[in-house]
Parts: sequence; C-alpha cells; structure tokens
Amino acid sequence: MKTLAFFNNKGGVGKTTLVYHVAWMSSELGKKVLAIDLDPQSNLTSMFLEDSRLETLWPDEGRHKSILDCITPILEGLGDINEAHIEQITTNLHLIAGDLGLSGFEDQLSEKWSKCLDGDRAAFRVTTAFHRIIYKAVEKVNADIVLIDVGPNLGAINRAAIIAGNHVIMPLAPGLFSLQGLKNLGPMLKEWRDGWKKRMNEKPDDLTIPMPKGVMVPAGYIIMQHVERRKSPVKAFQKWVDKIPSVYNEYILYSSNTSTSIDQDENRIGLIKNYQSLMPMAQDAHKPIFLLKPSDGAIGAHAQSVTNCYLDFKKLTNIILQKIEPIS
Repeated sequence: MKTLAFFNNKGGVGKTTLVYHVAWMSSELGKKVLAIDLDPQSNLTSMFLEDSRLETLWPDEGRHKSILDCITPILEGLGDINEAHIEQITTNLHLIAGDLGLSGFEDQLSEKWSKCLDGDRAAFRVTTAFHRIIYKAVEKVNADIVLIDVGPNLGAINRAAIIAGNHVIMPLAPGLFSLQGLKNLGPMLKEWRDGWKKRMNEKPDDLTIPMPKGVMVPAGYIIMQHVERRKSPVKAFQKWVDKIPSVYNEYILYSSNTSTSIDQDENRIGLIKNYQSLMPMAQDAHKPIFLLKPSDGAIGAHAQSVTNCYLDFKKLTNIILQKIEPIS
C-alpha cells in the first residue's frame, strides 16, 4: 500500500490545493486514488464536494458520512472503528470526507499514545484507528495510492495520521516561516518515528490488528506559489529558495551534505507556479485548474494557463509516483 502524507506545520502554503491536484492528476494517469481528509478544517473535502453534497454528508441529525463516523464508537467508548463511507468522485478517484468534529479525537489520541508503552490493547486500537480505516478502505476500492491531508500543527491527530503514511512530502512557500517549519518538523518526525518503534516493542503478541510501519520516509519537498519574472524567480523569494536544500538536508534527513544547490537537489520534487487567477474558477466548478474548460470561463490567456498547469502537474505527479515505492 502506497500511503503519502502532505505535511507542513506552517499553514497557508497551499498544501491542500496541492493534495487535491495531485489526487486528480494521479487518477488522470490511471492510478486508483483514495484521498483522506484528516484535517479538522476539512478544506480538502470542500474542494471535492459541493455544498449540497456536504449537507448530506454532515446532517444536523444522525450519523455523518465522514471520518467522524469511523471513530464515533471510540469517542463514545462503545467499540472500535466503523467502516468508512467512501465518496466516489470519478471511477479512479475516491474520498473519505473530513469533519470538523474530528478535533474531538485529539485528547484521546494524546492519552492513548502514552498508554501504548504499557502494552494497553485499547490504546493501540485508538492510536492505529486512522491506519486501519485507510487499510480497509484501500481493500474496498482497490486503491493504488492513498493521499493524506492533515492540518498545519504538531498535535496528536497529525501524529496518528502521519504514522499511517509510509512517505511524507513537505510543501513549502519560500520564506522564513517555512524554513523554520522544516527545522521544527524534522526533529518531530524523528521523535514520532522512534516513539512508534518503542511502542511496537510493547505491543501484545496476540493483538492482530493491522499496524502501521510508522517509517514516515521523507519523499522530498515542493516549492509552492513561486512567482517568475522573465523566467527567473523574483529576488525576494530566491534568497529563501536557495536556503531550502541545506535546511532540508540538515533537519529532515540529518545529512551533512548542506551545500547542494536548488537546481541540483534530488529532494526537490518541483516548483509549482502561482495560478491564483484561475483558482476562483476551479473552486466554482469543483475541478482542478488543469481540467477547466471554456464553459467554466477558461478562455484566452486562461486557456493557455490551464494547459501549462496540466503539464506542470503531470510532471510533478509522475515524479511523486516514482518516489513512493511500497514499504514491506
């Protein structure tokens, strides 16, 4: 199972937009994709679905057809996970919808993380809930790849979500805050990885539920919303872009190789241009930018931008797919 989480504890870098477009492009390339929204803000879900459908999935009364329903038995102390409702977007693209109520899971996940060290069976069931929800959903839709969207923080929900991902990609906006985010994120990933390994050593032998590997392999970074002028990034951004390879190598990979240039850095998956002028059209149409049609308003110069966006995301997604091999 190829599971990939997109993570940066600095918000506002375009992470969810990236997940959405990579999910669509992966399906365009023939992959069966399962996207799962584990950010309590549920922005990925709102990108995929219209408000009328969201009202059906999140009724005022009764069960939600979302990630919240999957964990409700745990939250209420009445049992284990429910099977996920899987929303079919296209033949190859599926979604487990997010829910604002997911934030109520934070305290339980935090508490049970410690209790795993005592070999507590219930603690392992809670901590692995996301992984097991994904595991069952993958079997149901025969997904080739799972894309996980999480919020911009280092809390217990994200820890459980990232542990469920075999690989992690970090979207970055060129700037001081993203670089500081990398410096925070690297040590935290190591702490989570080492912490899960310790907990697996305490797992009861007769507990046979599917367990995540917890390897969280860094698959690289993507520079978001870079602006070009005469085919060169604006100087204000360039100084921050130039610093990314050394910071990534030092704090994410713990490598002594900190002299790599941005153009030669094998960890750089790509640079995504700013397509902000097309985003309102895409949001209204509930489509990725690269599938906008003239009937959606993509005419004239916008039509060329749509074509460019398609080529950009096709190249980016192919690189991503090459980088995330299944982990046995």
